[in-house]
Amino acid sequence: MQRVHLTEDLSFSRIIHGLWRLADWNQTSEETLSLIEHNLNRGITTFDHADLYGSYECEELFGKALALKPSLRDQMEIVTKCGIVIESPNRPAHQSHHYNTSKEHIITSAEQSLISLGIDHIDVLLIHRPDPFMDPEQVAEAFSTLKQEGKVRHFGVSNFKHHQFNMLQSYVEQPLITNQLELSAYNLENFEDGTLNLCQEKRMKPMAWSPLAGGNVFTSNDEKAVRLRETVKKVASEIGAEGMDQVLYAWLLNHPANIMPIVGSGKPERIDSAVDALSYSLTRDQWFEILTSSMGYDIP
Repeated sequence: MQRVHLTEDLSFSRIIHGLWRLADWNQTSEETLSLIEHNLNRGITTFDHADLYGSYECEELFGKALALKPSLRDQMEIVTKCGIVIESPNRPAHQSHHYNTSKEHIITSAEQSLISLGIDHIDVLLIHRPDPFMDPEQVAEAFSTLKQEGKVRHFGVSNFKHHQFNMLQSYVEQPLITNQLELSAYNLENFEDGTLNLCQEKRMKPMAWSPLAGGNVFTSNDEKAVRLRETVKKVASEIGAEGMDQVLYAWLLNHPANIMPIVGSGKPERIDSAVDALSYSLTRDQWFEILTSSMGYDIP
């Protein structure tokens, strides 16, 4: 498995396992442990969480599985996110859907994640989404407190545009080491608006959520999906890929920004398919053929 170095003391597996839907998989703790071990055996050591996933249940489900074999913690990097508040029976104090990046909320969320996951530190804590009511000084204070107390090693953001990233970084003492973005051949927004360029400018490696565009390329009948599906099938045939998913992963993996796709499946065979995509190289012609197919027009 390829490794991506984010700092001198931290690297991620090039493929990351996402636990957004862990609660939907209806697994026993033993089954989740088996899935964790399958990932580790394939070289996937980085696991992506958020406090609110599964209506605030997914971190705890993962933690219960990890508690069956705590020694595995030393083989993995755990990422989690905070800052989105949703109404949930698991959080009765929450009265509405909003963002909260106050110092108190960030620290409380991180500490609860540690309890739920059953671990003593988080490798990377991300602010889940830009908060229009953000006080960056409070974010900076929360990060410094969590760092000093040894509860979080590193910090980053998710879904931040370049101006939002630069604003927060100007207040935060620690370098923000990643930006988790929606990146796929179907959704080009962060390719086109300079967000991915900022990652390259900062020498910062981005994580990619929804790298398969939520399945749109496979099932949607909109014009873009139909165009892209035909092109991806063609490229799959040319490179000998087993499926369209491998081409879509390879399209991101071949980009020079060292994009790290997040695979959000509970099925070992789907995870294996993503890992196998690392072995496929696209020519520049093939990469641009997929790009222009998604755009629906030729490049200038």
